[in-house]
Amino acid sequence: MDILGLIPQFGGLLYTIAAFVAALSVIVAVHEYGHYIVGRWSGIHAEVFSIGFGPVLWSRVDRRGTRWQIAALPFGGYVKFMGDANAASGKDGDSLAEIYRRNPDDLRRTMHGAPLWARAATVAAGPVFNFVMSILVFSAIFFARGVPVEPLTVGEAPSHPGIESGLQPGDRIVSIAGHVPPQGTETSGWNTFEASLPLESPLDYKVARDGAELVVPGPHFYPAVVGSVIPRSAAQDAGLRPDDVIAAIDGTPIVAFRQLKDTVEGSGGKPLVLDVRRGGETLQLLLVPRRTDTPKPEGGYETNWRIGVASGQAFEPATTTPGVGAALMAGVEGTYGIVESSLSGLWHMIAGQISTCNISGPIGIAQASGAVASQGAQSFIAFIAVLSTAVGLLNLFPIPALDGGHLMFYAYEAVAGKPPSDNVLRVLMAIGITLILSLMLFSLSNDLFC
Repeated sequence: MDILGLIPQFGGLLYTIAAFVAALSVIVAVHEYGHYIVGRWSGIHAEVFSIGFGPVLWSRVDRRGTRWQIAALPFGGYVKFMGDANAASGKDGDSLAEIYRRNPDDLRRTMHGAPLWARAATVAAGPVFNFVMSILVFSAIFFARGVPVEPLTVGEAPSHPGIESGLQPGDRIVSIAGHVPPQGTETSGWNTFEASLPLESPLDYKVARDGAELVVPGPHFYPAVVGSVIPRSAAQDAGLRPDDVIAAIDGTPIVAFRQLKDTVEGSGGKPLVLDVRRGGETLQLLLVPRRTDTPKPEGGYETNWRIGVASGQAFEPATTTPGVGAALMAGVEGTYGIVESSLSGLWHMIAGQISTCNISGPIGIAQASGAVASQGAQSFIAFIAVLSTAVGLLNLFPIPALDGGHLMFYAYEAVAGKPPSDNVLRVLMAIGITLILSLMLFSLSNDLFC
């Protein structure tokens, strides 16, 4: 098998690795800083804060006695607290005995001698910081993009090859082909509006311009233009790019994105030949749709054929800056949506209702990192926020060696009045590490064979 074939064609191996390392390092740094700072606030001393594992490339010791370091293997990180035997916060009995011999009061500064509340807060802080980071990033992106002004107004009218448009910035849309655009962002209203538009181009746009109403030609509101390309998709493999205009499928002309979607969904997976306008030339691309498990609005999943592109619009709507509260709420909703869809997908995989190929491993994530990074800084930052949410959620699973496993032990201690015995902890930690390694191998096999 040609592993390099999994790397995005436009990225290159070094670019993809660099993007992956950058994304992972940011997420790990935020996660571990959560452990570190809450531990410090709780009176627990951190001896080492490390980004990466293995040989140390750079380090320095701060005035509190914590060594900050960057190691050679940038595939994770850890905070080693006083009294820890390893990066997983295993108990170092000899070290704790020596600390007690020197000064019994110093046991309070160790992870294992601190009060239960301090240990639980320190462990929970890693995933919490991942979620907070995601919320802030999604909020910032929402704030920067703005929300469409009402009534619908043209902010920018891009020109696409072969598509006629008389729209100008500042035009207020009164109607399109006799149909009035809905107000607000309710999806059902826009879906009904789209379905009502004739599959023709150009369409008659009635616009308010300079105090008068006039009719100008414009493309279908959702033209057959590629708005974005999803990483590791059939569209990416075929070479589609944002702003490509799809003029025909298997020789049949199309004008609306709905026609592309309907053709792909009804293809049964057979290869499709796309006539694509890009700049001043027309290309023919061969594209093979893939079976995809898609969440349904009412819950559950359905299997469809997809190529991995999102639609563009006839124009970029004029926007206004939202309030800080609305932006934060959008960040919370975005993060919650990722958590909800991840848990739903995991449940349906366990139940055998969707394919386990939906789980990606390090190669898949690296490939997606390189692909998204090539689409611009904003897309890459949003991708990091998505991964941050996923890492936070994964670490809360009640698996020994993960943060959720430690919290499970602390919950037992709170109920039983004492922690599990060292022998029990050792056995459970071994089981947890085995489960984690098994998951890593399984996800890696998905990257290679799915």
